Amino acid sequence: MFPFLGTRNGRIIAGALAAVFLLAIGFGAGLLTRPGTPGDDSADAGFARDMSTHHAQAVEMGMIAFQKASLPEVRTLGGDIALTQKGQIGVMSTWLKDWGLDVNTTRAPMSWMPNGQAELVNNLMPGMATREEVAKLNSATGKQVDILFCQYMLRHHLGGIHMVDDVLAQHPRPEVAELAQTMKQNQTAEVSVLRTLLTQLGAQPL
Repeated sequence: MFPFLGTRNGRIIAGALAAVFLLAIGFGAGLLTRPGTPGDDSADAGFARDMSTHHAQAVEMGMIAFQKASLPEVRTLGGDIALTQKGQIGVMSTWLKDWGLDVNTTRAPMSWMPNGQAELVNNLMPGMATREEVAKLNSATGKQVDILFCQYMLRHHLGGIHMVDDVLAQHPRPEVAELAQTMKQNQTAEVSVLRTLLTQLGAQPL
């Protein structure tokens, strides 16, 4: 599934992914010893589910960039994003299980946000790429991989930061607030990097 795993760098990244995932599980479990759990319709649960879906696309696009981008900086950024967000998905999945809630739900995306569903575009959460766009990135070659990845990921991060701001405004549990703030800090820094890379590539944000 991931041909890069046969390379030395691929094995290093794979090992790091596994380590961060296991650490994330432990981190999430350790924070869940407090009494009381969020309800199925809470902002905490909705954010954990929706942000996991949002992150999953970032992991997918990050791995494409890691394998195919022409610039070393873009390959490194793609791998870093995939590594970080895969670990965060592990944390959020552990929260839901420890809260006695299903990881998957039939609830509409963004229903935990005030007027959140009005922000959906073709049923996609803020910043998410369409499947056609992901396919275009996957089939691109050379410099076009770098440009598309930076354009899509910049938009993706800005949408994710918007979702973080919305959950923080609803005063979530301390562990949710802590991870959300970490996400915002990381992605805000990466937004600056992505803008710089687009300038270097002679391209504009979407």
